[in-house]
Amino acid sequence: MTELERRANEMRKDIVRMIAEAGSGHPGGSLSCADILCALYFGSVLEYDSQNPDDEARDRFILAKGHAAPALYAVLAHAGYFPREELLTLRKLGGRLQGHPDSSLVPGVEVSTGSLGQGLSVAAGAAAGLKLDGKGQTVFALLGDGECQEGQVWEAAMFAAHRNLDNLVAIVDRNCLQIDGDTADVCDPGDLVAKFQAFGWDACEVDGHDIDALIEALSAAKADRQGKPHAFIARTVKGKGVSFMEHQAGWHGKAPSPEQTEAALADLAALEEKEACRG
Repeated sequence: MTELERRANEMRKDIVRMIAEAGSGHPGGSLSCADILCALYFGSVLEYDSQNPDDEARDRFILAKGHAAPALYAVLAHAGYFPREELLTLRKLGGRLQGHPDSSLVPGVEVSTGSLGQGLSVAAGAAAGLKLDGKGQTVFALLGDGECQEGQVWEAAMFAAHRNLDNLVAIVDRNCLQIDGDTADVCDPGDLVAKFQAFGWDACEVDGHDIDALIEALSAAKADRQGKPHAFIARTVKGKGVSFMEHQAGWHGKAPSPEQTEAALADLAALEEKEACRG
C-alpha cells in the first residue's frame, strides 16, 4: 500500500468513526470518493494553503454532493485545516461540522452545498469569474451520479462549454447507487461520458480508486487549456473498503451500530495488513 493509499484508508477510518459517533450521516458515498479527494489534496493536483484558506492563488474545490461531507471533513483535517480530533464533533450541537458543509463555519469549504444539482452551476460560475479576472486557477467539482439526474447539472454543462471554461474540471462519483437504489432503476443517467461530450466537454472514464491514475488524469486536465471543460466519470464502489457496506444502497445514509463500527474498522485495518504482507 502506497503512502497515499494509506492516507485514503485512514480517511475512511475517520469517516466511519465520525458517522458512528454522530449516529447519523452518509457513509456509502463518503467512502466511495475518499480516493478522489486524496488524489486532489495530496497528489499535488489542488493548489491550496491550509494555513491561509482564502489565499487568492488557491484552486477551488466544490463538493456538489454535499451529503458526502464526512469525506470532505476528513481530507480537510488531514490537510491541516483543523485538528483531526474535531471530526468526532460531526453533527453535534454547537459544532461547526454540520451534516452538509457550511462555508461560513469551516475553513477550506468554498461553498455550502447539499441541494443536489447546484454544485456544478456554482463551480461554472466560479470558473467564469476567474477567467474574467484573468486568473489561472482551476475549479474542481465532485458530483454524485444520482445528482446527474438533475436538470440543472446539464444547464451548467451547456453554459461551461459555451463559455469555453477550460479551467473547470468535473468529477462524477459513479458508484451506480443512490438513496432509492440502483441509478439505472431510479432514473438511468446512461452513458455519462457520451453525455458530457455531447455538451461540448472533454470527457472520459477513470478508475476512481486508482490514486495514481486519478492524479495523472486530473493533473493533465488542469494543464490543458484548449477551450473545453473537462469531465471524469470515476468508476467507484459505494461503501468502498467496508465489506458489508460495499455495493449496498442501504448504506447511503445510515450510521453503523457499535458492533458494525468495530467490524468496519477491522475491515479497513485488514486492508493495510494485507498490503503489508504483500510488500
